[in-house]
Amino acid sequence: MSENQETGLAPQRAERRQRLIGIGLMCLAPIMFASLDAAGKTLARTGTDPLLTTFMRYAVNVALVTAFLNPVTRPGVARTRRLPLQILRSLLLFGSTGCNFLALQHLQLAETVTIQFTAPLVVALLAGPILGEWSSRMRLAAIAVGFLGVLVIVRPGADSFQPAMLYCFGNVGFYAAYVIVTRKLAAYDSSATTVFYTGLAGLTLMSPLLPWIWSAPTSVLAWTMLFAVGLFGTAGHWLIVLAHARAPANVLAPFLYTQLLWSVALGFLVFGDRPSVWTLAGAAIIVASGLVLLAEDAARWSRRRG
Repeated sequence: MSENQETGLAPQRAERRQRLIGIGLMCLAPIMFASLDAAGKTLARTGTDPLLTTFMRYAVNVALVTAFLNPVTRPGVARTRRLPLQILRSLLLFGSTGCNFLALQHLQLAETVTIQFTAPLVVALLAGPILGEWSSRMRLAAIAVGFLGVLVIVRPGADSFQPAMLYCFGNVGFYAAYVIVTRKLAAYDSSATTVFYTGLAGLTLMSPLLPWIWSAPTSVLAWTMLFAVGLFGTAGHWLIVLAHARAPANVLAPFLYTQLLWSVALGFLVFGDRPSVWTLAGAAIIVASGLVLLAEDAARWSRRRG
């Protein structure tokens, strides 16, 4: 290979490296979210109001973020080129969080997560017309197979449907839109700026309600979990922002499926929930679809290099 050819491949290698880093960050984010759900489920079992859990999710988030990212320590961090989008993104996350904590009052971790996994399919479909990140037929087919894996677990029908699942469907809509807006903002604002605005809308909306929803926890466990939901949520969404700054949304979306594995593990270890055969079968289908997507992306990059 000539020196000119080698030089021409350097940008592709750098972009490929950024994609792989983005995928790695996206694989870490579901661990944080599964831990957040486990903390929220624990709080529900202690009788904590889900609205209070939602408030603490944002209060801790804003406190942690402003401790490290603020106009004093990071001049210009609050300067955004798309303020309406930042506000919209924060509101969408607030809607997703509220629906999730309401669902966790009645459903197992695995149930809530599997319904949420329709979100990557929605993201992949919307990424084309909204972001111009069109998926290949192979990628769409693999994502569709992953969605079938979700259906295997949920097994929709009159006997298995619970009204609380409607909260999960609301979560799907809010979260899919949140991911799309996150990716769109990556072209205008830095990761630090986007993280700075993440929890502000939720805290602003919840603060006036605090006198009506506040009930001081009576146990160390409840206090710990209230802080944990904010900590895990902040870490997870920071990872998502960093990932979307390095790779397209349609590439990253399927790796959210790994949250199912962590949720099943935590559900068993923390709450004694044993996954059914249907859950294991659906999880296998979902993971297989994610591996197909990764292989398809690697093959495409090999062809470009060749």
